[in-house]
Amino acid sequence: MPKTTTLHGQRTPCQQCPLRGLSHFREFNREELSFVTDFKKGELIVDAGATIFLEGAHSAHLFTILSGWGFRYKTLEDGRRQILNYVMPGDLIGLQGSIMGEMRHSTEALSPVSLCVFERAELMTLYNTHPSLAFDLTWMAAREERILDEHLLSVGRRSALERAAYLLAYLHQRASALHLFNGSNVIPITQQHIADTLGLSIVHTNKTLKKLSERKLIRWQERGCDVLNGEGLAELAAWEGLDSGRRPFI
Repeated sequence: MPKTTTLHGQRTPCQQCPLRGLSHFREFNREELSFVTDFKKGELIVDAGATIFLEGAHSAHLFTILSGWGFRYKTLEDGRRQILNYVMPGDLIGLQGSIMGEMRHSTEALSPVSLCVFERAELMTLYNTHPSLAFDLTWMAAREERILDEHLLSVGRRSALERAAYLLAYLHQRASALHLFNGSNVIPITQQHIADTLGLSIVHTNKTLKKLSERKLIRWQERGCDVLNGEGLAELAAWEGLDSGRRPFI
Protein backbone atom coordinates (compact mmCIF):
# COMPACT_ATOMS: atom_id res chain seq x y z
CA MET A 1 0.00 0.00 0.00
CA PRO A 2 1.30 3.51 -0.74
CA LYS A 3 2.30 5.70 2.18
CA THR A 4 0.23 8.86 1.94
CA THR A 5 0.65 12.34 3.33
CA THR A 6 -2.33 14.69 3.28
CA LEU A 7 -2.45 18.32 4.40
CA HIS A 8 -5.78 19.62 5.65
CA GLY A 9 -6.99 22.95 6.90
CA GLN A 10 -7.40 23.17 10.63
CA ARG A 11 -9.67 20.31 11.65
CA THR A 12 -9.30 20.23 15.43
CA PRO A 13 -9.79 23.65 17.08
CA CYS A 14 -7.12 24.28 19.69
CA GLN A 15 -9.86 25.06 22.21
CA GLN A 16 -11.11 21.47 21.73
CA CYS A 17 -7.70 19.78 21.46
CA PRO A 18 -7.96 16.30 23.00
CA LEU A 19 -4.51 16.67 24.57
CA ARG A 20 -5.77 19.51 26.76
CA GLY A 21 -8.03 17.05 28.57
CA LEU A 22 -5.09 14.93 29.74
CA SER A 23 -3.67 15.61 33.19
CA HIS A 24 -0.25 14.83 31.70
CA PHE A 25 -0.10 18.31 30.13
CA ARG A 26 -0.14 21.78 31.65
CA GLU A 27 -2.99 24.11 30.67
CA PHE A 28 -2.56 27.18 28.46
CA ASN A 29 -3.61 30.56 29.75
CA ARG A 30 -6.00 32.61 27.59
CA GLU A 31 -3.28 34.58 25.77
CA GLU A 32 -1.21 31.46 25.07
CA LEU A 33 -4.20 29.59 23.69
CA SER A 34 -5.09 32.50 21.42
CA PHE A 35 -1.53 32.64 20.07
CA VAL A 36 -1.27 28.88 19.48
CA THR A 37 -4.63 28.95 17.68
CA ASP A 38 -3.24 31.54 15.23
CA PHE A 39 0.17 29.82 15.07
CA LYS A 40 -1.41 26.55 13.88
CA LYS A 41 -1.88 26.46 10.11
CA GLY A 42 -3.56 23.10 9.63
CA GLU A 43 -3.15 19.38 10.20
CA LEU A 44 -1.11 16.75 8.42
CA ILE A 45 -2.32 13.16 8.19
CA VAL A 46 0.25 10.44 7.39
CA ASP A 47 0.02 6.67 7.00
CA ALA A 48 2.09 4.19 8.98
CA GLY A 49 5.51 3.95 7.36
CA ALA A 50 5.38 7.45 5.85
CA THR A 51 8.35 9.79 6.27
CA ILE A 52 7.54 12.99 8.16
CA PHE A 53 11.05 14.47 8.06
CA LEU A 54 14.02 13.27 6.00
CA GLU A 55 17.59 13.69 7.21
CA GLY A 56 19.32 16.50 5.30
CA ALA A 57 16.05 18.07 4.15
CA HIS A 58 14.82 21.61 4.77
CA SER A 59 11.27 22.13 5.94
CA ALA A 60 9.18 25.26 6.36
CA HIS A 61 7.17 23.60 9.12
CA LEU A 62 7.23 22.35 12.69
CA PHE A 63 4.79 19.73 13.91
CA THR A 64 3.19 18.66 17.14
CA ILE A 65 2.06 15.04 17.23
CA LEU A 66 -1.71 15.10 17.78
CA SER A 67 -2.27 11.34 17.61
CA GLY A 68 -0.30 8.21 16.77
CA TRP A 69 3.24 6.88 17.20
CA GLY A 70 6.47 7.62 15.33
CA PHE A 71 10.24 7.39 15.71
CA ARG A 72 13.35 9.45 14.98
CA TYR A 73 16.38 7.77 13.39
CA LYS A 74 19.68 8.19 11.59
CA THR A 75 21.21 5.94 8.94
CA LEU A 76 24.71 5.08 7.80
CA GLU A 77 25.67 5.12 4.12
CA ASP A 78 25.20 1.34 3.90
CA GLY A 79 21.62 1.61 5.15
CA ARG A 80 22.13 0.54 8.76
CA ARG A 81 19.68 2.39 10.97
CA GLN A 82 19.81 3.63 14.56
CA ILE A 83 16.49 4.60 16.12
CA LEU A 84 17.13 7.52 18.47
CA ASN A 85 13.79 7.95 20.19
CA TYR A 86 10.04 7.55 19.76
CA VAL A 87 7.52 10.37 19.35
CA MET A 88 3.98 10.41 20.72
CA PRO A 89 1.15 12.93 21.16
CA GLY A 90 2.32 16.28 22.52
CA ASP A 91 5.86 15.94 21.14
CA LEU A 92 7.18 18.79 18.98
CA ILE A 93 9.26 17.67 16.00
CA GLY A 94 11.30 19.69 13.54
CA LEU A 95 12.73 22.23 15.98
CA GLN A 96 16.25 21.02 15.19
CA GLY A 97 15.86 22.25 11.61
CA SER A 98 15.15 25.76 12.90
CA ILE A 99 18.56 25.86 14.58
CA MET A 100 20.71 23.76 12.22
CA GLY A 101 19.11 24.84 8.93
CA GLU A 102 18.38 21.24 7.98
CA MET A 103 17.20 18.10 9.72
CA ARG A 104 20.02 15.93 11.10
CA HIS A 105 17.74 12.91 11.52
CA SER A 106 14.65 11.42 9.88
CA THR A 107 11.21 10.86 11.41
CA GLU A 108 8.84 8.08 10.36
CA ALA A 109 5.29 7.19 11.38
CA LEU A 110 4.90 3.89 13.25
CA SER A 111 1.12 4.09 13.06
CA PRO A 112 -1.25 6.46 11.29
CA VAL A 113 -0.28 9.88 12.65
CA SER A 114 -1.98 13.26 12.69
CA LEU A 115 0.10 16.37 13.26
CA CYS A 116 -0.58 20.03 13.97
CA VAL A 117 1.31 22.17 11.46
CA PHE A 118 3.16 25.38 12.39
CA GLU A 119 5.12 27.80 10.21
CA ARG A 120 8.80 27.80 11.11
CA ALA A 121 9.07 31.44 9.98
CA GLU A 122 6.70 32.51 12.76
CA LEU A 123 8.77 30.89 15.51
CA MET A 124 10.52 34.14 16.41
CA THR A 125 7.13 35.74 17.06
CA LEU A 126 6.58 33.11 19.74
CA TYR A 127 9.95 33.92 21.34
CA ASN A 128 9.40 37.66 21.15
CA THR A 129 5.83 37.83 22.43
CA HIS A 130 5.26 34.78 24.64
CA PRO A 131 8.22 34.06 26.96
CA SER A 132 6.21 31.37 28.77
CA LEU A 133 5.82 29.40 25.52
CA ALA A 134 9.48 30.04 24.68
CA PHE A 135 10.39 28.52 28.03
CA ASP A 136 8.17 25.54 27.19
CA LEU A 137 10.17 24.95 23.99
CA THR A 138 13.40 25.10 25.99
CA TRP A 139 11.93 22.69 28.55
CA MET A 140 10.97 20.22 25.82
CA ALA A 141 14.44 20.38 24.26
CA ALA A 142 16.06 19.79 27.67
CA ARG A 143 13.70 16.88 28.34
CA GLU A 144 14.60 15.29 25.01
CA GLU A 145 18.29 15.60 25.93
CA ARG A 146 17.61 13.90 29.26
CA ILE A 147 15.78 11.03 27.57
CA LEU A 148 18.59 10.57 25.07
CA ASP A 149 21.06 10.46 27.98
CA GLU A 150 19.09 7.55 29.44
CA HIS A 151 18.89 5.81 26.06
CA LEU A 152 22.66 6.16 25.58
CA LEU A 153 23.31 4.78 29.06
CA SER A 154 21.07 1.85 28.26
CA VAL A 155 22.75 1.01 24.94
CA GLY A 156 26.23 1.49 26.39
CA ARG A 157 25.98 -0.20 29.81
CA ARG A 158 22.85 -2.32 30.22
CA SER A 159 22.85 -5.96 29.19
CA ALA A 160 20.74 -6.97 26.18
CA LEU A 161 17.96 -8.19 28.47
CA GLU A 162 18.07 -4.99 30.54
CA ARG A 163 18.10 -2.85 27.38
CA ALA A 164 14.99 -4.49 26.01
CA ALA A 165 13.24 -4.28 29.37
CA TYR A 166 14.09 -0.59 29.70
CA LEU A 167 12.88 0.27 26.19
CA LEU A 168 9.55 -1.50 26.59
CA ALA A 169 9.02 -0.09 30.09
CA TYR A 170 9.77 3.42 28.78
CA LEU A 171 7.36 3.12 25.86
CA HIS A 172 4.69 1.57 28.07
CA GLN A 173 4.92 4.35 30.68
CA ARG A 174 4.81 7.11 28.09
CA ALA A 175 1.87 5.59 26.23
CA SER A 176 -0.04 4.92 29.45
CA ALA A 177 0.25 8.56 30.52
CA LEU A 178 -1.14 9.59 27.13
CA HIS A 179 -4.01 7.05 27.18
CA LEU A 180 -2.79 5.52 23.92
CA PHE A 181 -3.83 1.99 24.85
CA ASN A 182 -7.39 1.05 23.97
CA GLY A 183 -8.13 -1.91 26.20
CA SER A 184 -4.71 -3.47 25.62
CA ASN A 185 -1.05 -2.64 26.21
CA VAL A 186 0.18 -3.36 22.68
CA ILE A 187 3.07 -1.19 21.48
CA PRO A 188 2.99 -1.04 17.64
CA ILE A 189 6.62 -1.95 16.96
CA THR A 190 8.35 -4.82 15.19
CA GLN A 191 11.35 -6.75 16.41
CA GLN A 192 13.38 -4.91 13.76
CA HIS A 193 12.46 -1.60 15.39
CA ILE A 194 13.66 -2.92 18.74
CA ALA A 195 16.89 -4.24 17.20
CA ASP A 196 17.56 -0.87 15.55
CA THR A 197 16.94 0.92 18.85
CA LEU A 198 19.07 -1.34 21.02
CA GLY A 199 21.95 -1.83 18.58
CA LEU A 200 21.45 -5.60 18.49
CA SER A 201 21.13 -8.08 15.66
CA ILE A 202 17.63 -9.29 14.85
CA VAL A 203 18.61 -12.81 16.02
CA HIS A 204 19.90 -11.53 19.38
CA THR A 205 16.80 -9.35 19.74
CA ASN A 206 14.50 -12.31 19.11
CA LYS A 207 16.28 -14.41 21.75
CA THR A 208 16.16 -11.53 24.24
CA LEU A 209 12.44 -10.93 23.75
CA LYS A 210 11.79 -14.65 24.24
CA LYS A 211 13.45 -14.39 27.66
CA LEU A 212 11.13 -11.52 28.58
CA SER A 213 8.19 -13.59 27.39
CA GLU A 214 9.32 -16.57 29.49
CA ARG A 215 9.29 -14.27 32.54
CA LYS A 216 5.72 -13.32 31.59
CA LEU A 217 6.66 -9.66 31.27
CA ILE A 218 5.56 -9.35 27.63
CA ARG A 219 3.69 -11.30 24.98
CA TRP A 220 4.79 -10.82 21.40
CA GLN A 221 1.98 -10.45 18.87
CA GLU A 222 1.90 -10.05 15.12
CA ARG A 223 0.86 -6.42 15.45
CA GLY A 224 3.33 -5.51 18.20
CA CYS A 225 4.43 -6.11 21.77
CA ASP A 226 1.83 -6.63 24.50
CA VAL A 227 3.23 -5.44 27.83
CA LEU A 228 1.99 -7.72 30.62
CA ASN A 229 3.99 -6.23 33.49
CA GLY A 230 5.38 -2.74 32.98
CA GLU A 231 6.59 -2.45 36.57
CA GLY A 232 8.42 -5.75 36.24
CA LEU A 233 10.19 -4.50 33.10
CA ALA A 234 11.30 -1.31 34.86
CA GLU A 235 12.54 -3.31 37.86
CA LEU A 236 14.52 -5.67 35.64
CA ALA A 237 16.16 -2.68 33.93
CA ALA A 238 16.80 -0.91 37.27
CA TRP A 239 15.01 2.10 35.80
CA GLU A 240 13.29 4.57 38.12
CA GLY A 241 10.67 5.58 35.56
CA LEU A 242 9.45 8.86 34.13
CA ASP A 243 8.68 12.02 36.07
CA SER A 244 5.04 12.18 37.06
CA GLY A 245 4.68 15.99 36.85
CA ARG A 246 2.80 17.90 34.20
CA ARG A 247 4.64 18.79 31.01
CA PRO A 248 4.06 21.50 28.39
CA PHE A 249 3.16 21.14 24.72
CA ILE A 250 2.56 23.55 21.86
